[in-house]
Amino acid sequence: MKKVLLIVMSMVLVLGMLSGCKPSTVSNDANSKDADTIRVGLNYELTGGAATYGQGLVDGIELAIEEVNKEGILGKKIETVKADNKSEDTEAANVSSKLATRDNVVVLLGPATSGNTKAATPAAMQNKIPLISGSATEDGITIDGNGNVRDYIFKTCFNDSFQGIMMAEFAFNDLGAKNAAILADTTSDYAQGLSKNFNETFTNLGGSIVTMEAYQQKDTDFKAVLTNIKGENPDVLFVPGYYEEVGLIVRQARELGLNIPILGGDGYESPKLIEIAGKESLNDVYYSSHYSPLDDTEEVAKFKESFKAKYGNYPDAFNALGYDMIYFLKDALIRAGEADPEKLKEALAATKDFKGVTGTLSIDEKHNPLKSVTILELKEGEPTFLKKLDPK
Repeated sequence: MKKVLLIVMSMVLVLGMLSGCKPSTVSNDANSKDADTIRVGLNYELTGGAATYGQGLVDGIELAIEEVNKEGILGKKIETVKADNKSEDTEAANVSSKLATRDNVVVLLGPATSGNTKAATPAAMQNKIPLISGSATEDGITIDGNGNVRDYIFKTCFNDSFQGIMMAEFAFNDLGAKNAAILADTTSDYAQGLSKNFNETFTNLGGSIVTMEAYQQKDTDFKAVLTNIKGENPDVLFVPGYYEEVGLIVRQARELGLNIPILGGDGYESPKLIEIAGKESLNDVYYSSHYSPLDDTEEVAKFKESFKAKYGNYPDAFNALGYDMIYFLKDALIRAGEADPEKLKEALAATKDFKGVTGTLSIDEKHNPLKSVTILELKEGEPTFLKKLDPK
């Protein structure tokens, strides 16, 4: 009997020890770490070729979070989980999956570029976590290949199609161009989207595309292709792309005596553009953007001063887009009534007349914003406001 009792007691002791060594489990509740926080995942290009865009967005996001957290949302404060996707689509997908499944975030913000955002989308959809991009302008971000809306994906920036259309109309109507050349990055979804819509709109208006040339990301010598373009004698050159290659293209075009207007999209929006091209090359250059620092509205003036106080310089369009995303999120969370991904998704889709520093927007049936585009002109490398064009 004593032997049996000893065995039972030994088993109880062992089980107790095993229970004491059992690892703790992590709740799937997005707010389990701290009941007073709303966890927001940031998936951005903090290093690599698109780091200027990613860091610019994050700077705007972090300023807005500081402001919002002074009063809080729904009695809570925003807590961020920030990760670097290294400007690579594979890493963007990995970061998205980690944030959605292991970091228990309520919402995903980013990435900055269209290609990286597309890579981040599957994890958001599979885990039913809303994803908001403030700068992924490709038309297909929020809809799948069959034309179905991706329920959990949203944008606060206009589409490539809108940029391409508006720049073609600007070239034809405002600059009086009748013949245009296009030089586009074949490796970029962004560049191809702008190129397609510029081409279609310009020709529909009665203009002629005299040549369509191509380059690839990381190319550095564009003199041969620019010489071909110069030989076609176009009135304007449309170069949809990102600042790294665009800066070299503009500089080499001017060196070859190709002194016609050069047009592009919001990928020109980087302080590094002037470093690469040189200010003397950046004249008669026009691009579509989301924001103008010369806008004199009360919201923009307040934002500019707050940003300068924190960072020591005035904000660009990507800073403004990041800033707006947090207030866009705040607006939806208040209407959702709680930090629940499903309710947040419904509130985001129902957004109407949200007023931000990049303009007033409403979310349409495809989860894209209806908002205006700003046309900027570079003079000695400095952006100057020309006009705003509204969607028709």
